Amino acid sequence: MAYWLMKSEPDVYGIDHLAAEPDGVEHWDGIRNYQVRNMFRDQFQPGDQAFFYHSNTKVPGIVGIMEIVTNAYPDHTAFDPDAKYYDPKSDPDNPRWLMVDVRYQRHLSRVITLAELKSDPALSDMALVRRGNHLSVMLVSASQWAHILEMEHRNAD
Repeated sequence: MAYWLMKSEPDVYGIDHLAAEPDGVEHWDGIRNYQVRNMFRDQFQPGDQAFFYHSNTKVPGIVGIMEIVTNAYPDHTAFDPDAKYYDPKSDPDNPRWLMVDVRYQRHLSRVITLAELKSDPALSDMALVRRGNHLSVMLVSASQWAHILEMEHRNAD
């Protein structure tokens, strides 16, 4: 099993939206970065766990946990001219963009803020806290995953 962190803006699609979906399942669409597309295609597996991270908000941070429930498959929004993520160069016979389905697991008992994550020496090598990393999806090591779950029950500084 692998662990991931997946970012979304809460006013666009937040953890409460996912929790409200039938069976708590929805597709994670709109990825338009080749590196992330390749992660979906080559590394994501059903059963993997992911932190749901709220970005571009007053207090960005990890807000919950979700499970990957499908292998990657073509992102249909790329083929729809009326969709926000339409890509006229994406061909249904040779799709450029992929998505996965995720299932809501739970909200964290509190938000683990980006500031907390950055200030924790045990997470200094985490992709999220390194300068210049702006990917919306990133791998989290098993030790980082466990450490962050331990942080959930500590008081924020």
